[in-house]
Order: sequence, then C-alpha cells, then structure tokens
Amino acid sequence: MRIVPRIAAFRAFAALALVPFAAVAGQVPPRTSGVQPVVSPQYADITDLVLRSPLVIDSVIRSAVKLDGPQAIGTPPGYVRLYIEADVIALIRGKEAVPARIGWLYDVAPDARGRLPRLTKRRVLAFARPIAGRTNQVQLTGADSQRDWSAPAEALTRRIITESIAPDAPPRITGVGNAFHVAGTLPGAGETQIFLQTETRRPVSLSVIRQPGEAPRWAVALSEIVDEAAAPPPRDTLLWYRLACGLPRSLPGAALASMEPADQRVAAEDYRFILGALGPCTR
Repeated sequence: MRIVPRIAAFRAFAALALVPFAAVAGQVPPRTSGVQPVVSPQYADITDLVLRSPLVIDSVIRSAVKLDGPQAIGTPPGYVRLYIEADVIALIRGKEAVPARIGWLYDVAPDARGRLPRLTKRRVLAFARPIAGRTNQVQLTGADSQRDWSAPAEALTRRIITESIAPDAPPRITGVGNAFHVAGTLPGAGETQIFLQTETRRPVSLSVIRQPGEAPRWAVALSEIVDEAAAPPPRDTLLWYRLACGLPRSLPGAALASMEPADQRVAAEDYRFILGALGPCTR
C-alpha cells in the first residue's frame, strides 16, 4: 500500500475541498510579523485573548508549511500563509478534548531579508476557536493569538480563565447610566455615585466620597447596595480590566443631565479621578 506523505495529503485535501481553509473557517487567518513573545505578559493583553478564545492550547510546533495557490487565497500582500501543525501538550481551556496533533493557519511577514521566523520546535500558546467538522484543526482568534509559551504567561492565562468563569465574574461594561452628586454640609464635602450599564444587566456602580482635608476615596460595588466594605479593585484583576479597559474616557453628557451645573462639574471631576486611579489599560 502506498503511503501518501503528510504534506501531499494536506494539499490533496485542500484541492478536493475546492475552497481555501480560511473560507471553511469563515474568516481569514490572523496576520502577524512573527510569533508574539510573552516574556513579561501584560494582563490586559492576555485577558483580551482569553475572553475571545474558547480554546487555549499549550503545544509545540511540529511543522510550518508554506501554502500557495488555492490554499493561500486571501493572504494579505507582503505576507506568507503557513499551515502550522503542533503537538498538544495540554488543553488549558476547552469544553471537549482535542487530538494529540492539531493544525491552524498563520499569516506571517518575512523579515527585511525575506526570511520567515523559525517556528519548528517552538512552544506556543494558541488562543483559538474550533472549526465545525474539523476536529484536528482550529482557527486562531486574532493576529496576536499565537504566543510564545512562558511559565508566567501560562500561569497568568490560567488565572484569568479561572476569574472569567467564576459565578461572580464581573460583567462587561457597555456604558454609563445615571450619575449623581450630593454636596455635603461642609465645604468640599460630598459624594458622587455613577451607575454603569453592563452586558448582563448586573448592577455595577462607582462612588467617590470627599471630606475636607482628606484625599478623595472611591469604590466599586457589584450590587445595588453600596456598603462600607466596597473598595477599588486591585490592579490586574478581571474587575480592574472591566473598568480600566471598558469605561469611556469621559462622563457622557446624558449621565449629567439631571444635575445642576455645579454638581455636574464635581461629578465629571470625580469620574476623571476614578480613571486616573485605575490607570491606563496598557496593551
């Protein structure tokens, strides 16, 4: 019996399908200038990947084969389309088991000398989605979804997955609802409350309390009742990410409409104070 070489078999499969792999997946593969290293992973970067990827696979690249002709339809100018085959080390996230070897498409730009990155034997984290009817192939979820493996990157990925699937995981912020400011009895005292809109309609509110001679204090509450235990979220947690990366950069005018001009100014200032305390959503 004649054994068809692995690469030839893949090309034969693609030719018989009469459509490029990307068309089957419903989306062109991500573009990148090379595997994105994760030496000191940023929390927001990895959270972006986790939240959009139902599969996270720890694997070692076995081969990276350049595709051309029908298999490369849709490749952006200046990029090369590769078919990656990788041996699975662990399924970090996924509802069903995956085969011991899987494949995906990867668009990569050659360097200034026209050379492609050496990917074979490289250990990577693949953030992906399944492809219906193709159990041995997946689709990366973005241009940065094939990442060099590192112990810190894997540990952070696992922590974010745990945070995101917890029953009390904070919801995605979709907007700002109403805001209120009530002045205190002493000059400079007062409290601002800002109610947020969320994807699940779960109540989330921000509050800022000012007292004369003291620094402003702010807190976030994940219920309709704001109690004294409410506090700012620790940095690099999912709640911090939802706020730092999801809040608009200024308080919408509609949220201020019910207040007097003086209260509007204080509420807008308190909102800027919260954004400053959260810090930038660094990616």
